[in-house]
Amino acid sequence: MKSFIASALMLLAPAVVLAQTTPAQPAAKSETKAAAKPVAKTAPKTAAKPDAKSTKSAAKEPAAKKATVAKAEPTSSRTQLKSATSQVAAGIIAAEAALSPAELAIAERVHVGRMPCELGAFVTVTADATTPGHFHIEGKGFKYFMSPVATTTGTVRLEDQKGGAVWLQIANKSMLMNQRLGQRLADECMSAEQVVVAEAIKKNPPVSVLEPLPVAK
Repeated sequence: MKSFIASALMLLAPAVVLAQTTPAQPAAKSETKAAAKPVAKTAPKTAAKPDAKSTKSAAKEPAAKKATVAKAEPTSSRTQLKSATSQVAAGIIAAEAALSPAELAIAERVHVGRMPCELGAFVTVTADATTPGHFHIEGKGFKYFMSPVATTTGTVRLEDQKGGAVWLQIANKSMLMNQRLGQRLADECMSAEQVVVAEAIKKNPPVSVLEPLPVAK
């Protein structure tokens, strides 16, 4: 009987051993899979994302800097060119507008203000505020920018070479002519000073060179 029980136990021992060892293998596999999967997933993601962003930002920054420099250079060069051009133009205008001492002396004799002319017309003579010795002469349908010109007769003469106009001033009146058209735009224009001279001439007319001189008795 004892031998029978011993043999039965010997037969059951391998089965018990197998039953105890087989369930442990899936657990070990699942633990190794569970431990391996998170490492495989998290490590590449955390390492890959910063590298991709840094490479993109590194690629964009030089391009942005180059674009900024490329835009800034033409703007600065254009500004410098415009500034140089304006300075040259200002220098040319100033050189053209400069007057000699004789011309400045003529300019001091020019009558300014609003002057009545014949046929109810008016002419306004205004000294230019920025260019010494130059004048604006305007009326109905015309406007000129004039500068003094020396004459041999002593007559005050202003000219606008571009407009082709001439302003002539003598003691008792002034006249505006358009030399290109060959016509008078205004005549018998008088300032307050010229009115005084004109009245004096009426009272004491000058002797004409064509009249014979009185014979002394």
